[in-house]
Amino acid sequence: MRPLIGKRVLVLEDEPLIGIVLADILENAGCVVLGPAYDVPQALNLLTTDEVDCAVLDVNLGSGQTSAPVADALEERAIPFMFATGYGEGALRSKDRTKYRVDKPYDDFQICDTLRKCLERQSA
Repeated sequence: MRPLIGKRVLVLEDEPLIGIVLADILENAGCVVLGPAYDVPQALNLLTTDEVDCAVLDVNLGSGQTSAPVADALEERAIPFMFATGYGEGALRSKDRTKYRVDKPYDDFQICDTLRKCLERQSA
């Protein structure tokens, strides 16, 4: 299984408390967390100014905003990513339904295991 230690993970989550908890989970697994970003502009800024190995994206970001522009930017750069959502598969665009996803509420193992799978798929 591919380790997460040292992986630079972009986190996009509009709920500050959830973002902090997710960052803690990833840091405890040995990741370097970029963010958490709370909206699309922050996430895109991190993506263009930092080296990113992978990302965890909330889907719905409030005020009708979604993480779709960030997902598209990650795909253009061939950076693996996964979704963490409280809305299930129905919240995803049809083209994103093949991506890895965890549903909220999630636990440490679900996040780390899914992120490893996401990274392994990228390297295969």
